[in-house]
Amino acid sequence: MDGDTLYSIGDLARRTGLTVKTIRFYSDRGIVPPIDRSSAGYRLYDIDAVARLDFVRTLRDLGLDLSTIRKVVDRELSLPQVAAAHAEALAVQIRTLRLRRAVLTAVARRGSTLEEMGLMHKLARLSEDERRHLIGDFLDAVFADLHDRPECAAVIRSMTPELPDSPEAEQVQAWVELAELSQDPDFRAVMRGMAEDYMAERTKDGTTRLSRDVAAVVRDQVAPALADGTDPASPQADPVIAAIMGHYAYVIAGPDDVELRRRLLSWLETANEPRRDRYLQLVAVINGWSAPHSLTPAFDWIIQALRARL
Repeated sequence: MDGDTLYSIGDLARRTGLTVKTIRFYSDRGIVPPIDRSSAGYRLYDIDAVARLDFVRTLRDLGLDLSTIRKVVDRELSLPQVAAAHAEALAVQIRTLRLRRAVLTAVARRGSTLEEMGLMHKLARLSEDERRHLIGDFLDAVFADLHDRPECAAVIRSMTPELPDSPEAEQVQAWVELAELSQDPDFRAVMRGMAEDYMAERTKDGTTRLSRDVAAVVRDQVAPALADGTDPASPQADPVIAAIMGHYAYVIAGPDDVELRRRLLSWLETANEPRRDRYLQLVAVINGWSAPHSLTPAFDWIIQALRARL
């Protein structure tokens, strides 16, 4: 083939591997127009038609519609513009398909009912703004009138889930469970009480780090006792209780007496909320964080120990 030769549709079909019907279809729509006709009225094409057909086939394989392809080959649109727009459209489709796959995988794992599947799909499809509003409403209920406290900022960040654009099945399932949990009025009330207790507990220097300090001391002091299987009601538990109460008395500048032990027991019983642990675990899954260390075993142990001594 050379630049002066004209070719029939059959010649183009053999050259490009496309069917005669396909080439005629493109030709009828002006995408690959003939440059002449034979004496018998058959369409004739030049060598440029081969390159144009290869280009059109590539764009079709990439999913572009014929209207857009015609604008590209006629130079009404630049190829980079079209490629960028199509890439974004494909990205949206991919995110949608990944979300559907994640929902179906989560349904299969949970053995969900039709109603649960519908709810899961509805919650998973919420836009980023809708998800932010849903969680914001929950956090507002928990931290109402406390948001302006600087010490609350880190706590709120640790409780804020951010579902990625392309979540895995585990993240979708965690998000759905968290969304349901956050709408539970009883859970909201419990978390509100914990937030108020957190802000009310003060160390002797006036800061609110008390809750974190006491939780860390309980975790560290009780860990060996849990590992050794020490009975919290036994005399062997006395040194652990003494260490924890000594720290608590020091940071609030108060005596280690029955009243202080009752105060600590009350705080521990409020803080030892399994749904709070579950909420933080779900946030970690959604955000791709390391799983948080559960304080429940240590809190259970120290609560039993204090109750036995009171």
